[in-house]
Amino acid sequence: MTFNFCKRSTALPLLLCSLSIAPLALHAQNDGVNGPPNVLLIQREFLKPGKGGMLHEATEGAFIRELDAKNAPIHYFALNSMTGPDRALFFSGYVSFAAMEAEHKEVAKITGLGAALDRANVADGDLLASTDASIWTLEPEQSNSSNLAGARYMEISQYVIKPGHRKQWEDLVKIIKDTYAKEDPSAHWTIFSEAFGAGPGDVYLVVWPLKSLAQVDADFANDKAFGEALGAENRKKLSELESDCIETEMTNLFSFSPAMSHPPEEWVKAEPDFWKHKPMAAKKPATKPAQ
Repeated sequence: MTFNFCKRSTALPLLLCSLSIAPLALHAQNDGVNGPPNVLLIQREFLKPGKGGMLHEATEGAFIRELDAKNAPIHYFALNSMTGPDRALFFSGYVSFAAMEAEHKEVAKITGLGAALDRANVADGDLLASTDASIWTLEPEQSNSSNLAGARYMEISQYVIKPGHRKQWEDLVKIIKDTYAKEDPSAHWTIFSEAFGAGPGDVYLVVWPLKSLAQVDADFANDKAFGEALGAENRKKLSELESDCIETEMTNLFSFSPAMSHPPEEWVKAEPDFWKHKPMAAKKPATKPAQ
C-alpha cells in the first residue's frame, strides 16, 4: 500500500511553519486533546546549524515568561524535528477563523505585551535561518477521532494532490479508513487541508500522535497484515488511485517540546509531570571582573 495510513509505504514532510512570534491560542473546547481544531495555525522556525537544543529552549522561554507575566490568553505546543531539516513547529488551534481574529484583538489590548514579544523575537531571530506560517482546516470525514492526550511524538505526512484529482484522494482515504475500522479500530489520525500559505495545489496533512516510538515498530510489523486485510481488489484500486491523484508525498517524525510550549491549564492539570515546567532563562553575557 502506498498511503501512509499503512504507515511507511509513502511519505512527505509538512509545509509547517513558524513566525518568530510565539503562536496563538489552542481553545479548550477545540484544543487538540479534546478533539482536533477546526482551524490549525502552524508556525515553523528553521534553525541555523548548532542553534537548536537548549539554546532555542532559552529564547523560546522568553515568550512563555512574558505571556505568563501578563496573563495573555495565548496557548500553543511545540515540536522539534527528528527527521528532515532542523526546525521547530508551533501548533495553535481555533474553533473558527472568527475565533482567531477575536484572539488577536484581545491580545492587542494587553499593555506592553507587543513590545515584550518584539524583544523576545530579536533574541530568538539570531538562532533562525528562516520562518514561515500556514493555516489548515480540519477534514472531519477523512479523520478518525485523533487527540493528543498522552502523545510524546508526532508523525506527519504531507500529500500534494494533482490538480482536479481531489475526488480520487477522497476515495483513497475512504478505502483505508473503512479497512482500519475493521482491521484496527484503535488507529487514530487527523487530516487537515491547506487553506493559506502551504503551497500550490491541494495539500493535505495526515497527523498521527504517538505515545511512544514503539508504535512505529508496530506499524512496520503490521503493514503486511493491513495489506492482506485490504484484499486484492482494494490493493489494486488503491494503487491506481495513488498513481492518479498524488503528486508528491513525504513523512517526518517530531517530538513534543514542553519547554517551548505554552499549553492550556487543562493540559497541565491532566499531565503535570510532562507539561509543567519553568521556562529556561537565556544566559546573560559574562561580566568582566573588577580591576
